Amino acid sequence: MRSSTRARRAVAAFAASALLLAGTLASAPAAGAAPATAQVVRMAALGDSISQAAMTCSSLTSCPANSWSTGSSTTVNSHFLRLRALGATGLAAYNLSTSGAASASLPAQAQAAATQTVQYVTIEVGANDACTRTVDAMTPTAAFAANVTAALTTLAASPGSPEIFVASIPSLQRLYELNRSSLSARLAWGLLQTCRSMLANPSSTAAADVQRRAAVQQRVNEYNQALSDACAATAKCRFDGFAVADYAFARSDLSTRDYFHPSLSGQANLAAITWPKTQWMVP
Repeated sequence: MRSSTRARRAVAAFAASALLLAGTLASAPAAGAAPATAQVVRMAALGDSISQAAMTCSSLTSCPANSWSTGSSTTVNSHFLRLRALGATGLAAYNLSTSGAASASLPAQAQAAATQTVQYVTIEVGANDACTRTVDAMTPTAAFAANVTAALTTLAASPGSPEIFVASIPSLQRLYELNRSSLSARLAWGLLQTCRSMLANPSSTAAADVQRRAAVQQRVNEYNQALSDACAATAKCRFDGFAVADYAFARSDLSTRDYFHPSLSGQANLAAITWPKTQWMVP
């Protein structure tokens, strides 16, 4: 009889513990879940002229108001505006990207973001590592990976403990193929000396030029894999899953000022295809 009573008590105690544990798990936030948007009060954009929205204004300059990341333009509907719409009403944005920046600039940008104690950071970098005067001048993949890893390490250890979003690099091969038959594009590429590693001799079908372009795109593919790997190894980092790299952008997505940078609609599309990949949209 006493043995049976002890057994019933043990079962009851186990059931109570199980219920308590279940209640605790149900009320706790999911591990690794992004903070509520209302808690995000500062964000920053790191990277190059893509995040500066270069060539989207009336002159050949940067126009950060049109940035896919931190821009205030309602036409673009940036990550900044989307976060505010979800409750981050007091959100301040810092665009720390710089036109012409390659991955070597990223660690210093990350340190600047850490100083601002940001809670969200976007990164778009790599095009300038591949867009050099020659194929040999491109940043080695190992050096690119080291630069990105150093920046992510700085961000992960920073006081704001930010959510980090890394966008992949768009296809330079597609950019070339879209406008190689355009006289205006060829003239602009030549006049501005744009991305010579990919865009030099744009009308040539010689084997050496075809191989050169393939080598540049292969390096971009390697950079994108390095971005994915570095982000996967960093806490609170979300990679876009190659969304930008795989995006089949159209001519209308490119500025007609240089036929290289995203146009205003291109910036809007960048925001649209990357936002669903962020911490607040993907569980």
